[in-house]
Amino acid sequence: MKPRISVLTLGVVDLERSLDFYQNGLGLETEGIIGQEFEHGAVAFFDLQSGLKLALWKQKDIAHEAKVNQSAPNPTEFTIGHNVGSKEEVDTVMAQAEKAGAVITDPASDAFWGGYSGHFQDPDGHLWEVVWNPDWDLPE
Repeated sequence: MKPRISVLTLGVVDLERSLDFYQNGLGLETEGIIGQEFEHGAVAFFDLQSGLKLALWKQKDIAHEAKVNQSAPNPTEFTIGHNVGSKEEVDTVMAQAEKAGAVITDPASDAFWGGYSGHFQDPDGHLWEVVWNPDWDLPE
């Protein structure tokens, strides 16, 4: 397998609520919900970096397409790391997420490994880490 991950899809309960959180709360750009003309097709895509996309799709529709049963979510099964260029930027993103309605589970603080990070959950409980790593150079 070649490392060609191009879309990270988050299963959500309320697509409109999640769209509002990511678009208006976090400021991610999107064309909005598309595919509503298809049963199980409504989805929202956000362009990230280097061709990577974030998708929001209803959990029940993912279960239908993948032919799996929905189960109780566990926020520790998957985390999304958002790396930034400074401690101050970690604080800014964490404040923006909280204002948008995120639950702050771990306020930003110095990490044991020399960086600085905090965690929040989106409206569906997906766990995000906002992190500054002094050893990583980030492309603009």
